[in-house]
Amino acid sequence: MDTPRKFEKPPARPSPQPPEGCLAVAIRVPVRIVVLVLVVPVRLVWDALVVGGRFLYRTVLRPVARAVFVWPWVALWRYVVVPLAKALGWLINLLVLVTLVWLYRYVLTPVGHALSWVARQLGSALAWVYARVLTPVGHACAWIAGGVAAGVAWVVGGMAAGVTWLGRYLLVLPAEWLYAWVLAPVGRAIAWCGRGLLWLVKAIGTGVGAVLYWTARILLVLPAIGLWRWVLTPVGRALAVIGREVRDTLGHAWRIAGHISLAVGRVLGTLFRWIFVEPVSWVYRTILTPVGHVVRDLVLRPAAEAARAVGRVTRQVLTAVRDSARQARADFRRMVFGEPRAPQPVERREPMGDDTRTLGRSTTVLTKD
Repeated sequence: MDTPRKFEKPPARPSPQPPEGCLAVAIRVPVRIVVLVLVVPVRLVWDALVVGGRFLYRTVLRPVARAVFVWPWVALWRYVVVPLAKALGWLINLLVLVTLVWLYRYVLTPVGHALSWVARQLGSALAWVYARVLTPVGHACAWIAGGVAAGVAWVVGGMAAGVTWLGRYLLVLPAEWLYAWVLAPVGRAIAWCGRGLLWLVKAIGTGVGAVLYWTARILLVLPAIGLWRWVLTPVGRALAVIGREVRDTLGHAWRIAGHISLAVGRVLGTLFRWIFVEPVSWVYRTILTPVGHVVRDLVLRPAAEAARAVGRVTRQVLTAVRDSARQARADFRRMVFGEPRAPQPVERREPMGDDTRTLGRSTTVLTKD
């Protein structure tokens, strides 16, 4: 289903390129030629190293790393650490947890119940002492302390009133007169003098600051601005153009060298296939495979059939020898010791009638009455 045009994203507009000057055009072509000549061998060596490193990693480093680092640790974890951890867990469970559970259940729990009973009894005794003895004594002490406090408060109140009157006429009134007629005028005069001195210092500092500002501006700032505007900025722009061209040139050269390296690699791969792979494959298909089939059909299969036949005959001979040896041993035993006695049949049914087995008597052969 086609998307409506009003929902389609408009194509991105290319960003406007800044106008190029004659310096950029003059530098670009020779720099690109020189950089391409220098970068192509580096890219070829780099691609060769990458291919060799990948082949070495897949065929050597990864298997060796697995065999040296991964598999020993896996075996150590699986066959040493895990069994030891299980054994240690079993020992901890047996020696610690079971012991702690037994100690809690048969020692700490009875001791805790006994202490709880003692604490309840002691609490009941203390509550009785508090309610019957300490509470009446406390009430009596509180009544006595209230009376004593009332008397002390009356005495202290009279003394405080006298001290307050003396302090007002001996300290407060003289201090107010001294502040209003002596300290306040002197403080105002000192503040007026301080404001004048501050204004004078500020005016002197402003003049000195203006002189230093214009001196620094004329001697330092304006020359620095001129140097930045008329020297450093043009030089920086020229260096930026050169650096941008070198960067772009390196990028183009690296990509072109990559295409060249890819083409060289394909040519070398094709030559290797034509020179080595296809002749070896042709020799394997046209010569080695028919020869191998002939050898298999004419030599290997008959040899295997003969080996299997020899094995069957050998097994049959060995079986016959074992049977003969077994029969000879049986005949020798029969000749020396005679015929073995036939086993007597054993009655395995339960006795009937009076001979039935009961709890009070035994009817077995070894314990029969």
